[in-house]
Amino acid sequence: MRPMRSFLRLRPARASLRWKIAALAAATACLVAIAVGVLVHMWTARDIHDRAEQQAFNSVYSAMDVYRRTGTLTNGAELDPADLPAALRHPADGDRHTAYDGRVEGNLGPSVWAAQRTGGPDSRVLAVQVNMSSELYGLRRLDMSMAVASLVALAAAVPVAVYGAGLLARRLRRVSETAGRISTGDLDARTGPTKGGDEVADIAATVDLMADSLGRRLRTERQFTADVAHELRTPVGGLLAAADLLPPGETEDLLRARVRDLRGLVEDLLEISRLDAGAEQPVRSPVPLGAVVREAVTRTGFDTEVTVADDATTVETDPRRLERIVGNLVVNAHRHGNTPVRVTVEGRTVVVRDHGPGFPADLLLHGPRRFHTGAAERGSGHGLGLTIALGQARLLGAELRLDNAPEGGAVATLRLPA
Repeated sequence: MRPMRSFLRLRPARASLRWKIAALAAATACLVAIAVGVLVHMWTARDIHDRAEQQAFNSVYSAMDVYRRTGTLTNGAELDPADLPAALRHPADGDRHTAYDGRVEGNLGPSVWAAQRTGGPDSRVLAVQVNMSSELYGLRRLDMSMAVASLVALAAAVPVAVYGAGLLARRLRRVSETAGRISTGDLDARTGPTKGGDEVADIAATVDLMADSLGRRLRTERQFTADVAHELRTPVGGLLAAADLLPPGETEDLLRARVRDLRGLVEDLLEISRLDAGAEQPVRSPVPLGAVVREAVTRTGFDTEVTVADDATTVETDPRRLERIVGNLVVNAHRHGNTPVRVTVEGRTVVVRDHGPGFPADLLLHGPRRFHTGAAERGSGHGLGLTIALGQARLLGAELRLDNAPEGGAVATLRLPA
């Protein structure tokens, strides 16, 4: 169980990549179907018109030949028909001419007319009408078939697109989850082997390389911190012993206080290095929470108000580490906040509240950083107290939350696991 902190940013709700890709595929399929349907319709309509025009042209030629030889009308030809389009009523020459008539009368649809002067004394106009109703009906059936086929293709393409997008989204989600684990401090997280030699595989490999590099650097930093702290223990111990040899006075008191501060810093660095290395293991036992908190507050030496709602509350935890967490929170409240400092115990929850300027926004956003107190108005210090408290809480499986009270002041809330 990892402790939850107030400085973790919440991700806004967002649409799934799978559905974005599926929507894009559906939109693309619709556009393709519409484009193909329009092109097929236009090409077929143009072909129907051209064939009707050619048929009318040829029919006029045959009918004119028969009329000139026998004086009879064939192939549906008429002389000066009443429905003849105006453009063909008075042709200027004896050549064949065609015209499109889009009128729809009764069951007759659009037609193509062809006309030619008969010549001779009467010089009438012989015309042939080719109706396109049946061909246009076939065009409408073709349009309907294209629409149905497009819907069927779209219905088949969307599930395939969703499935394919799901495969890609799962790979990206795996990389995202690994990067998220790395950002929370789990530098052992890896995406592992990723199938496919594409950009997603490159991203996964880059994330793994980044984790390897960060892990090496962090291990080097931790080892350096541990080595420095370990090496400093001996000279600091020697300084403390040498301070005992000084004659009593202001100089001795000042030197002894500085040496004690230095020894505390060294011990804190050693504790952090052990927590970082995972070398610490809690020793759990049933303990009265209220009594442990009171003892931890008393050991700090600060005047702190403690309120315990139920002294009989018993928790199974490591009392030494619990005292360390509470003590660090109380010391931090006195050092960087203002009095009164109050500690409240209720159930399995411990709340430490001061009335100072509160935690800096940077600390709430990113968490405590070593050797960084967050803001000048919060006083001096080496900035390790909250880091140790968070590390010990994580080791106990507890939740340590840092917040600011609405009316001012810092609030640290420790919730122990059941």
